[in-house]
Amino acid sequence: MTFPVVGIIGGGQLARMAHQAAIPLGIRTRLLADTPQDSASLVVNDVVLGDYRDLDTLRRFAAGCEVVTFDHEHVPLDHLRTLQAEGVAVRPDPDALMYAQDKGLMRARLDALGVPCPRHRLVADPADVAAFAAEGPEGWPVVLKTTRGGYDGKGVWVVRNEAEAAEPFRAGVPVLAEEKVDFVRELAADVVRSPHGQAVAYPVVESLQKNGICHEVTAPAPDLGADLAAEAQALALRIAGELDITGHLAVELFETRDGRILVNELAMRPHNSGHWSIDGAVTSQFENHLRAVLDLPLGDPRPRARWTVMVNVLGGDYPDMYHAYLHCMARDPGLRVHMYGKDVKPGRKVGHVTVFGDDLDDVRERARHAAAYLRGDITE
Repeated sequence: MTFPVVGIIGGGQLARMAHQAAIPLGIRTRLLADTPQDSASLVVNDVVLGDYRDLDTLRRFAAGCEVVTFDHEHVPLDHLRTLQAEGVAVRPDPDALMYAQDKGLMRARLDALGVPCPRHRLVADPADVAAFAAEGPEGWPVVLKTTRGGYDGKGVWVVRNEAEAAEPFRAGVPVLAEEKVDFVRELAADVVRSPHGQAVAYPVVESLQKNGICHEVTAPAPDLGADLAAEAQALALRIAGELDITGHLAVELFETRDGRILVNELAMRPHNSGHWSIDGAVTSQFENHLRAVLDLPLGDPRPRARWTVMVNVLGGDYPDMYHAYLHCMARDPGLRVHMYGKDVKPGRKVGHVTVFGDDLDDVRERARHAAAYLRGDITE
């Protein structure tokens, strides 16, 4: 029997880590990447270079793949539906993926399902933003988001008055206004679902964001009551089922000061909030995503240790990261370092570190120290 080929559209670090998960399973991966220097292009031997927005390129790439999945969510839906009509398995399905591509559609669908979300509506211009602010008890500031194309803080503005609201409309795409939630912290509920409906839920994690970029994840979220954790997992599983999602779904959440959870964003692919699972769970999010898109039995999502902390490594002004890497490994043999093969640039995600164990304070300090040393923020 020939083992299947999984086609991954996109050449970033998510595709790279999915490829790593595929190797012990005997699953082959094919990559559609922009350049030979993309993070995943450096490790995958079957690479098609081309534009994911070009239908003929997608056809050429998909030929011979058992299934096509994604490193990002920006592929034109019409092209994906054409591939489906021509017999290509696309997972997640375009009818689900559209809710990750368009925040306006996502909010409308979640509203229809009765899912708790921040107060929101589409707005036409700065005056409409001012009207939105006046409609609710929160008032200013207001969060504005372009409905399509934003990630890692891009396409998101926090505005304090009508004059500040002009910038988002210059992009020429629809704009969504949302209340600025007074939250205690951000959480993420990660689940994986297969085509025949099997699903697993990972522990709900706490996610620390800085400048719109995920900085640190703690699994499980400390001091999260069992009832609220179960509610978050059940909510993510319900969304995955209602939207008929195949693969990994990350549901980013706000925990409010009055003990509620509100859905912030959805991501239908492996997600930064689940990177801890590579070292900290029995089955990683990447392996389970591959299992799901191939409709294989899903693996155990339970944690291996009481606590796991993942800290992203962002590039700084110190490009010689290899010597810092050697220091961190020597200082802490239990540290897990994951580098993405990217050139070091200030603010760019170039890797992450993970530590797990029974003492949260110790685990957190070790992970933070390693990431800071790799960034060049500290020298001892």
